[in-house]
Amino acid sequence: MKSVWDPAVRQDLAARLQRLSPELTPAWGRFTAPQMLAHVVDALGMAFGDVPTKSKRLPLRHPPLKQLVIYWLPFPRNAPTATELISRVPASWDGEVGSCRTLIERFAREPRARTWPEHPAFGPLDARQWGILAYRHTDHHFRQFGV
Repeated sequence: MKSVWDPAVRQDLAARLQRLSPELTPAWGRFTAPQMLAHVVDALGMAFGDVPTKSKRLPLRHPPLKQLVIYWLPFPRNAPTATELISRVPASWDGEVGSCRTLIERFAREPRARTWPEHPAFGPLDARQWGILAYRHTDHHFRQFGV
């Protein structure tokens, strides 16, 4: 299972990030490329507790549904997301790219044994779950824009 804890996976995401451009159009959804990147940046920041989100009491919080979605099921297109992850106006393109790169690399430095924040939909997650979810979410949106 791919995870941002893996250096090769982080390197691949960084290379794909460099292939993004603000003019790209999505294969699905309403995001522009800058909006998508701001969303990914905020979702990565949420993993570290930098972007607080309100908890949603959803069935996704409970096993086995939680494990199915985090580890196995394809991410649905146009799925609802936390308002906090779509409300920010994107900064400059270069600023968002830099923030994304920094947050992806932060997984290399962050202690896995730390206390991790709750995910708004999935509830408590450990370092392994956050790493896999961060990869799968970022990959989902990069594929949305063809990279």
